[in-house]
Amino acid sequence: MLIKQLSVFIENKPGRMSEITETLCKNRIDIRALSIADTTDYGILRLIVNKPEEALEALKQDGITVSLTNVIAIAIPDVTGGLDKAVKALSSQGIEIEYMYAFLNPKSQSAFVILRVEDNEKAIASLQAGGIEILKSEDIYAI
Repeated sequence: MLIKQLSVFIENKPGRMSEITETLCKNRIDIRALSIADTTDYGILRLIVNKPEEALEALKQDGITVSLTNVIAIAIPDVTGGLDKAVKALSSQGIEIEYMYAFLNPKSQSAFVILRVEDNEKAIASLQAGGIEILKSEDIYAI
């Protein structure tokens, strides 16, 4: 039920993002979702890809600082308040969200949300108890 996310350390220099996308491209790895948080000097690029283990090795071989992190992926209805139900399921159990990002599923009327929390097991149990659909890795990697 956990999704593998790549976290890539990226310097804020022209061409750095291109190096990463080129590595993924030449290894036939498809990006499913991404988020970037940056400061003046560097950023953290978070990627969900179709072949995370292969992407990890390819990026490392090209000298790029990268790690794998387990995250949770959920499906929520693409309606007003859809995210609120999931957030309340977590907050009611004292679970803090470290970060999240979302994207629309082109094949349904739902949004997929990637969540990073401290305790994945507790968060999954809370979300399921709140009626939130937890996605499997193949649900995301096969988009």
